[in-house]
Amino acid sequence: MKLTQIAATCALATAATFTQAAPIWQDFSITGLYGEDYQLIAREDEQTTVTFEYAAKLQYGDFFAFADRTNNDVDGNQTYFEASPRLSLGAVSGQKLELGPIKDVLVATTWEGGTGGADGKGFNNYLYGIGVDLAIPYFQYAQVNLYKADNDLQKDDYQMTLVYGVPFKVGSEDFLVDGFLDWSTAEKGDHASEMNWTTQWKWNVGKHISPNTRLYLGTEWSVWNNKYGISGKDENNVSALIKYHF
Repeated sequence: MKLTQIAATCALATAATFTQAAPIWQDFSITGLYGEDYQLIAREDEQTTVTFEYAAKLQYGDFFAFADRTNNDVDGNQTYFEASPRLSLGAVSGQKLELGPIKDVLVATTWEGGTGGADGKGFNNYLYGIGVDLAIPYFQYAQVNLYKADNDLQKDDYQMTLVYGVPFKVGSEDFLVDGFLDWSTAEKGDHASEMNWTTQWKWNVGKHISPNTRLYLGTEWSVWNNKYGISGKDENNVSALIKYHF
């Protein structure tokens, strides 16, 4: 990765994260997952995952980060994380950058990292590009981010990420469907094009404990074509889910 790209990524991350000391809102959650249909793991096809997530809305952008801790590595455990600060061009310029369903335009960055790799030292990928927030009927939120990726273990490529959340009710019960879709380009002689579409279907059982308790039960459905860029390694997995928001 070029020094100028590292500097730009760090600057944008710092600007988006720290320009507003007190978030407008923030959310922290812990999720537990268990599934039995995973590909390219050490312990047959079973996997248990604990995910820590943090999301915040800031005056000049937003921030999202998560860390997955799984038990499927050759050494018994594996950690993967992403940190994704975005800088709102509308908020910085003081102009409304709205057009049709577009609510805002943002500079989007992501730092991906974790344990693993042939040398056992882990990896770091840096993504940078442009994002848009969308206003879509019935959606709580929706965004599209387009990135250029500087990858540690593969040739550099391009990635599109869609993020969405749709709340709904069945009678008096509250449900939420949310998730993401990552699609990345192929690089000849190095890796195939990937598509990872992961959706969580959740029921808020916590409201039966207290009005402010957000405890979800449900499932996560993950469809991952050419996992890790390996042609023909396709994953179609449904995992049991429990999630608690603090």
